[in-house]
Amino acid sequence: MACSTHLLSQSLYPSQRANPAAARGQLRFQARPAAASPSVRLGSGTSRRRSLGLRVTASAEQGRRQVEVEYDLQAKFNKLADQIDQNAGITRLNLFSPCKINVFLRITGKRPDGFHDLASLFHVISLGDTIKFSLSPSKSKDRLSTNVAGVPVDESNLIIKALNLYRKKTGTDNFFWIHLDKKVPTGAGLGGGSSNAATALWAANQFSGCIASEKELQEWSGEIGSDIPFFFSQGAAYCTGRGEIVEDIRNPLPANLPMVLVKPPEACSTAEVYKRLRLEHTSQTDPLVLLKEITENGISQDVCVNDLEPPAFEVLPSLKRLKKRIIAANRGDYDAVFMSGSGSTIVGIGSPDPPAFVYDDDDYKDTFVSEACFLTRNENEWYREPISSKITSKEDLPPEDTAYRKHQVWILQK
Repeated sequence: MACSTHLLSQSLYPSQRANPAAARGQLRFQARPAAASPSVRLGSGTSRRRSLGLRVTASAEQGRRQVEVEYDLQAKFNKLADQIDQNAGITRLNLFSPCKINVFLRITGKRPDGFHDLASLFHVISLGDTIKFSLSPSKSKDRLSTNVAGVPVDESNLIIKALNLYRKKTGTDNFFWIHLDKKVPTGAGLGGGSSNAATALWAANQFSGCIASEKELQEWSGEIGSDIPFFFSQGAAYCTGRGEIVEDIRNPLPANLPMVLVKPPEACSTAEVYKRLRLEHTSQTDPLVLLKEITENGISQDVCVNDLEPPAFEVLPSLKRLKKRIIAANRGDYDAVFMSGSGSTIVGIGSPDPPAFVYDDDDYKDTFVSEACFLTRNENEWYREPISSKITSKEDLPPEDTAYRKHQVWILQK
């Protein structure tokens, strides 16, 4: 306080500084706390800060002149901090990167470019990865790390491809340090890599001040992956073409409808599955009829058609056995049991619990099991991870408890 008073006397009373003799014994300084400063906005949040300013009264006895000045140091600091924040922009960002399931998947034909036309109801679910982005001082290279061995961290990763695409389209020069906390299994038919790419595009746009629209991000993303544009929907969409033509549906499936995901350790090669596809053996049901039935009446076994199941079961016969066993063990818990995408995840809609044999049979000791629910997002906001989640594995429980012999992700609803 003494130092602040000295500075104030130096800056506010030049007449006294010009005549020190006149000032000696004639000025009285009384310091007391200034009034509380108002709420101020700093960065993205609003907080109330206690003022550290001083109210100083100067009185000249002989001239009977009094000057009172209030100097709020905290308010001045806050104003400076606001200016710095506005100039600096975002430097770090943590985003949820959820996966998807195909509630139905019809393959309607083969295209001249070698791809297949599809018609599918895609829906985001609550299982997902977390991606941490930080601005890099480098202007030449992104750096990616992950918690899972075997996930590529070079330019073959869709995250790096997405960031390169964004720089190419916008002319921006931001590079990033990225850490991928992976929870979605690979080779599962859940679109985990596509979601990571969409999340990276969203993040890059946030760092650049949202210079691209969501529609532009969606259109660009189709250049590096057929499933990526879907994630720029609001979470539930009817997708056609290669998957890049995305139409939001008005009535997404209810968020309180539970499901269980069961994925064996073996993955299905998408290329191999499509290689074995026979169009003459696919369903002949109109996909728009399936869509209408689901949006009006909900999910049932009859409408959860996946034309890639037969070729996937050829590639991985154990997957066919897994689906049959889940259906045979069903005691009315599941409204439908089906494969997502090109496999190898089997989805049971209607219950979060897998059948007991998944825990008890040693053939399934390395099977991934996850509870999940349907998830959507608001326009101009990214997907949010459910409020609370708990990861449980057999190591967390007593040795005699065999009820949790598989890695599980529990999602607690709001």
